[in-house]
Amino acid sequence: MFLWALSALAIPIIIHLFNFRKTIRVYFSNVKFLKQVKQETTQKRKLKQYLVLASRLLFIFFLVMAFAQPFMPAAEQLTSQRNIHIYLDNSFSMSVPVDEKVRALDAAVSYVNEIVQLFPPETRYKLLTNDFAPYSNSYKTGAEITDLISQIRLSPVSRTFNEVIKRIEEPGTLFWISDFQKSTLGAEFFSDSSWQFRLVPLPYEKLSNVFVDSVFLENPYVIGGEKNTLHVRLRNDGTRTIEGLVTKLTINGMQAATATVSLQANSAAETTFDIAGNLKGYNEAEVSFSDFPVSFDNQFYFTLNYSGKLRVIEIKPDSKITYVAKVYGNQQLFDFKSYAASNIDYGILEQADLVVVNGLNRIESSLNAALLNYRNKYGSLLIISGDQPDIDSYRKLAGTNVLKRVDKLEMVELDRPDFQNPFFENVFEERSTALAMPRAIKLIDWGNDRSAILRFKNGQPFLSRFGNTFLLASPLEKEVTDFYNNALFVPVMYRIAASGKRVERKPYHSLLTSLLTVPTDSLYGEEPAKLIGANELVPAQRRMGDHLLIEVPRFSVSPGFYKVTHKRDTLDVIAFNLDKKESVLDQFTGEEVKTALGGGNHISIFEATDLQTFSNEIKERYLGTPLWKYALILALFFLLAEVLLIRFLK
Repeated sequence: MFLWALSALAIPIIIHLFNFRKTIRVYFSNVKFLKQVKQETTQKRKLKQYLVLASRLLFIFFLVMAFAQPFMPAAEQLTSQRNIHIYLDNSFSMSVPVDEKVRALDAAVSYVNEIVQLFPPETRYKLLTNDFAPYSNSYKTGAEITDLISQIRLSPVSRTFNEVIKRIEEPGTLFWISDFQKSTLGAEFFSDSSWQFRLVPLPYEKLSNVFVDSVFLENPYVIGGEKNTLHVRLRNDGTRTIEGLVTKLTINGMQAATATVSLQANSAAETTFDIAGNLKGYNEAEVSFSDFPVSFDNQFYFTLNYSGKLRVIEIKPDSKITYVAKVYGNQQLFDFKSYAASNIDYGILEQADLVVVNGLNRIESSLNAALLNYRNKYGSLLIISGDQPDIDSYRKLAGTNVLKRVDKLEMVELDRPDFQNPFFENVFEERSTALAMPRAIKLIDWGNDRSAILRFKNGQPFLSRFGNTFLLASPLEKEVTDFYNNALFVPVMYRIAASGKRVERKPYHSLLTSLLTVPTDSLYGEEPAKLIGANELVPAQRRMGDHLLIEVPRFSVSPGFYKVTHKRDTLDVIAFNLDKKESVLDQFTGEEVKTALGGGNHISIFEATDLQTFSNEIKERYLGTPLWKYALILALFFLLAEVLLIRFLK
């Protein structure tokens, strides 16, 4: 457009050809020696004029070139439609610094803004983040992208490489701006030469990151507010040793305990906290520490829920109150119901966590079938025979043919419990060898059982477990045993009930969890349950008997606590945490990703470490290398040369 100005080159040429200054004649008395001087002066003057002319011509030429903005052709070209896909990774790991004070997400946002500013106005963009928001379905103008990018925040959702590609679907030029985290990017990458991949890796500074690997109670079968011990396993993902990390335990907003932990590089360490025995109902707990500058995973949320009752059903021969009814009579812990065998609705069995068959001499075939169906589909079964057991009916229920009656009836003392048996883990605070043991007369025998929970001193089993069926060798009658009156009775019966717990309330869930099961006593009406936490959600849900199945709205839930409420009732408290993979900061390099994609000219890598470098790479690759600056410098150089020639060349 400005090249027409090159016609101005004729101006200095005309000035050179026609000297408009008047010639001044000077008279001398003697011209004998002037001829030689005149010749020499004319030659020098012509040389000076030619140099000045050349300087002027070159000044005008390069000045015109500067306004014409010449450039070297771009190394890469966009598609003919000038459409660009941009994927911006906004997972929580993008909060890690890539520079001393710049988060990876902030750097990525500035890169997207630079792309929009540098490409021609007619270019259209599709912007995709980990949230897979609806706006990513259509092309946007540069101004719209600038507005959208200002609203992007960190997302608890991580995406694999293949998930992103499948979401975009339409091949084209794709700017992939990410930290390329190994733990979340995936193991196998989609590769298609119809895509033009433009990889923009954001390498972190060399940092160590501490995060909670797991949290668990020492006694997982707790069914009340008993004392317990919390185990917290921390992991150090990095090459730097962490000394004296102060770790805090908070329960219901109050600091409960602290501990100091040291972690070697790329290793794990465990610490413990004592849990008070006065906790009831729903309790929100949090483990926290200060690990700068990677702080997005410095809190770990979990719950201590003591509100769920265990449902126990007893089936007995008559209406007499039994020792089973007494041991499970704590209404804060158990929902206990007792029925005579002749007056029981088999349909209620499926609601129980534990069914106790207590004192029946014969088990009718219909009851036997109902109990077998319950045992196979639902909870646990405790079999306590009567004083005159019909072995055939008990064989069918226990599912073993080795069951037989004992002819020799004698009172035998039980041996001390095997404290190494997982059944007794954390049952006793003190493992005393002087523990008084009960005595019993064995009425049913099933041979040797090395894994028996309790044994007689002669090695014969007294209480055994077969899957989710417990079998007692003696009836709970005064004439047969004093087990019901022994210190072992309550903890053993409580542990049997706890092991039959059908819905295990996990102390925490990952944000990747798709389905929650919440126990409910009864829900009435059509009003749905809600998740109330950082925001209020009405998730997709369905009722199945006495349970509520909730589909977790993955893209709306954030780390923290959510109450499951129905009308005015709180059904449960759920704790959500980031997936542990997000805390493992090991990265792929751009070259590694390119190799995984099969290499090829359709994949290029931006090596930018700051915004200016990235901008220069964009211009060089897609807009060509601008030369107007060099042209302007040369124009000024030749202008200066002209001045110097006129001033100093005589």
